[in-house]
Parts: sequence; C-alpha cells; structure tokens
Amino acid sequence: MQILPESPLVAAPIETRFGVFIARFSEIGLAQLSFPHESQPIATCSIVSPQIRSWCNQTEEALQNALQNGSAQGFPPFDLRRGTEFQQRVWRALQTIKAGETMTYSGLAAAIYQPTAVRAVGSACGANPIPVLIPCHRVLAANRKIGGFSGGLQWKELLLEIEGQDGFVRLI
Repeated sequence: MQILPESPLVAAPIETRFGVFIARFSEIGLAQLSFPHESQPIATCSIVSPQIRSWCNQTEEALQNALQNGSAQGFPPFDLRRGTEFQQRVWRALQTIKAGETMTYSGLAAAIYQPTAVRAVGSACGANPIPVLIPCHRVLAANRKIGGFSGGLQWKELLLEIEGQDGFVRLI
C-alpha cells in the first residue's frame, strides 16, 4: 500500500457570539473545527475553490445554528480520513445522537457493538476533529457525570445547556 501525502488544509475563520472558530477543509470536505480558545496559527488561502467556499458557508450556518439552539443541519461533507477505522465508527455513531439527547460512553460502546471498549470510545470522542457538529459533547460518563471534553468542560456544559440539558453532574 502506498501512502499518499495529505493535501494541505484550507483554513477559514467563523465568527460566532462565543468567539472565532477555525474551520479547516481538505479537497473532500470539512476536516477540522477548532474552538476559539485553541490558539493555533491560521494560514488562510485567498484562492479557494467555489466548492470550499460553499462548504465554508454550510459550516458557518450549521455552527451558528448549533450555538443558537443546538440544532445543526445542512452539513458540508466531513473528511474523517485522519482517524482510525475505530475512531471513524465512533464519530459516525455520535452523529446519530439527536440534539437534546445524551448517551453514556458505555452506551456508545454498546451501540458500535464493542461494549468493552468504553475507554477507547472516550479516547475517540476526545480525538473528534469536528466537535459541536459531530456532537461528542452529548456523551456523558456514568451517573450523568459530565466526563471530559477536548474543548474544555466549560464548552461541554455550554453546549449541553444550549440543547436544554441541565441534569448532568458538574465537576467543581
């Protein structure tokens, strides 16, 4: 098998009421979404294809809706190639959790037919390259404890509250 070099990602800032997210696109779709506090250098490309421009608009609309009322739709295609096969299975399963609903890490492991892979599911959630739109924030630890979150627990709490979830156990 020949490993081909990955194409560079085109970055686009998306301004929201919570700060500027950075969306990164490959030639096949949205590959990454970074929270405002994640200070990563941004190199934008002034020459982008109409396709990437369209995906950026879709991403912005979906993200704004998610941050407004928790209901995001009309996504661009996702480029999840950088994840392992297992991670991709978890990320696909996350997309089935509806806004306003939650699932436990063990429930998610069972949903992908690997009930003993609870820790691996947690790691895959933490490696999710497109948080908010692939809703890993909807996964809680046992007893509705908040668990972890790659964007920080304050983001997880905020996203859950936007979706009307308030019965989880905060870590103080």
